[in-house]
Amino acid sequence: MIIITNPGITQDQLDHIREQVEARGMRTRITRGDKQTIIGCIGDDDVLREMALHRLPGVQSVVPVMKPYKLASRQFSACLTEVRVGDAPDQVIGGNAIAVIAGPCSVENRDMLRETALSVRDAGAIMLRGGAFKPRTSPYSFQGLREEGLRFLAEARATTGLPVVTEVMDPRDLPMIEKYADCLQVGTRNMHNFSLLKEVGRSSLPVLLKRGFSATIYDLIMSAEYILNEGNSNVILCERGIRTFDNSARYTLDLSAVPILKSKTHLPVIVDPTHALGLREFVPQMSLAAVAAGADALMIEVHDSPEQAKSDGNQALTPEIFAELVPRLRGVAAAIGREM
Repeated sequence: MIIITNPGITQDQLDHIREQVEARGMRTRITRGDKQTIIGCIGDDDVLREMALHRLPGVQSVVPVMKPYKLASRQFSACLTEVRVGDAPDQVIGGNAIAVIAGPCSVENRDMLRETALSVRDAGAIMLRGGAFKPRTSPYSFQGLREEGLRFLAEARATTGLPVVTEVMDPRDLPMIEKYADCLQVGTRNMHNFSLLKEVGRSSLPVLLKRGFSATIYDLIMSAEYILNEGNSNVILCERGIRTFDNSARYTLDLSAVPILKSKTHLPVIVDPTHALGLREFVPQMSLAAVAAGADALMIEVHDSPEQAKSDGNQALTPEIFAELVPRLRGVAAAIGREM
């Protein structure tokens, strides 16, 4: 249930409405838009129906949210969510500006990470990605440097000013990762790990939630609902390709998910074309297409020596290719009335 308030509602009236709702065991969440404030109510809607909320001073209307996801619903927020990552004013996912997140698949050593971080920053990236914990198909593949990798990421942030997004796989590792990272990534294999979703939902850090490679759009939104329900409102949705019958690329990049998600939720939506395709030569084209489709950000793998990468070298762009791509992305962004 959402309560839509009058444009001129006072703070006393707003507080009174919240008190009345919360006194009956409901939780409330307030979002303020330019012209209107919405009070989202979470709990038993039957309780609210008995309250005659529409008679309270400051209430314009009371609207039921029919979808099974409440907090993620577009109805539940007076404005689209913008997620700030780091301290700089331009390090935001959402809004009119399109962001670029870039860096290697895996943190392999200090020098490689530093050089790659400097190159992507200079080319226009506003966030650094890198995996210290790597979920791999084979247990014999490189699994990441763990806390040493996190320290390298923190050092790269100190050098470049880029906030860090890195994957969390196990709730037991969360306190350690929170010491080093600025944004938590829940990868495709963990999108349905509800225990992990609840834990990151209690974190003070933003969460980048990747769509499972066999998950529907509905599944992704419901996973986001788990995080939101624990109190973390800074959730970013990521389309990264799904499994279909076609095997021309690693996965099929579902760009239709971008406008569909943005029609259903208030959360920012980003695209990871690198993992979807798994083929370096096609990442630039699909990055351009993702911007045209309305993505709020791109997550692109870049490695200073892809042929030596310990994971996913075939899909990583070189710093030179990345630097050539960013101005083209800006051109598409300008064509659709957005900034980069």
